[in-house]
Amino acid sequence: MAERVLITGARSVAALDIARSLRAAGYEPHLADCSPAWVARLSCTAGPVHRHASPVAQPADFASDIRGLIDRLDPVRIIPTCEEVFHLAALAEADGFSDRVFAPPPDRLANLHAKDRFAALGRSLSLPVPDTTMVTDRAALEAFPGEAADHVFKPVWSRFGARTLIAPDPSELAALAPSPDAPWVAQRRIVGEEVSFYAVCHEGRVAAFCAYGSDWRLPGGASYVFRPLSADQTARLRPMADALAAFAGTGQIACDAIIDADRQPWLIECNPRATSGVHLFGRSATFGQALMARGQAGPAAGARQLSTALWLHGLPIALRDGRLAAWRAHRQQGSDAVGAPGDRLPVFGALADAAAFGLRALRSGLPLTEAMTVDIEWNGRPFDRD
Repeated sequence: MAERVLITGARSVAALDIARSLRAAGYEPHLADCSPAWVARLSCTAGPVHRHASPVAQPADFASDIRGLIDRLDPVRIIPTCEEVFHLAALAEADGFSDRVFAPPPDRLANLHAKDRFAALGRSLSLPVPDTTMVTDRAALEAFPGEAADHVFKPVWSRFGARTLIAPDPSELAALAPSPDAPWVAQRRIVGEEVSFYAVCHEGRVAAFCAYGSDWRLPGGASYVFRPLSADQTARLRPMADALAAFAGTGQIACDAIIDADRQPWLIECNPRATSGVHLFGRSATFGQALMARGQAGPAAGARQLSTALWLHGLPIALRDGRLAAWRAHRQQGSDAVGAPGDRLPVFGALADAAAFGLRALRSGLPLTEAMTVDIEWNGRPFDRD
């Protein structure tokens, strides 16, 4: 009988590709989320999709649902792919099943996720990070000694570039309201090429690694086309992943960086979870085995793309900006990460999920990227399971 693996965050295409890789490696993947997750539910290769309560809105029910899934499925590993990782890691530490959760313990997760703590961690590891200052009130913001034009301002707890201000003008700064519960950071602005890397780590060592860039992004910075970086750029980023893996121990590490004019990469922020770097491994069995600490994996050749975003967001931008030839090239040459040979229905599932999140955004008044994570995100508050 195949060993079962529970993958949470089923709403993400990364979860879908992880499930495909695990199935190719001979495991029995199961997925879970507090959203319908049609992108995974319509897949014929991913596996069953289970529902659980929102860890943000219903933390006690979330804990009960996860315990029930563990009792029923008895998974050998639980792989978080979105920000439910923070809630899962805290629950696992309290309940004693941390050995099953593929993530660092809560304190290390917080150090990787919080932008001020991550900058401090980078300095302690002798990694290149921009000067970063935390501001927790208006007085600290008004007393900030640097030039706003030379800095980037963003919340300590955020994702997808939400609310980031690059070289803001005085009116934009005046609208900020940092507080101890919602702190911000001012980070020295690095000008250059924005890149990312993703790593799978076991006991402080990297088992899978890829580095990639993108020329197609959503408002806020989230990418939907992913091209492998050059060998030189990849080699410059890999030592950073090795150093962070030694700190994190076991789990997934994904970082954003900027490579300046001198080819020096600067670490900007970290997501201790799955990201779109997952897609560059081509749904391979070797990647599935690497996730389970049973081998090493490298990326497959070629670029990957999220077909639904490329059509819905990329095409209008291409028409507006005169980039239609580039858009066609990406569509023809890149491999789709949503649909797969013999498994095309997730494309329609992704459209259904996008519609549902869009409706949530309209009802709540939140930006789309925030509406996509509001029910699972973690912004530094203590966990309450009672």
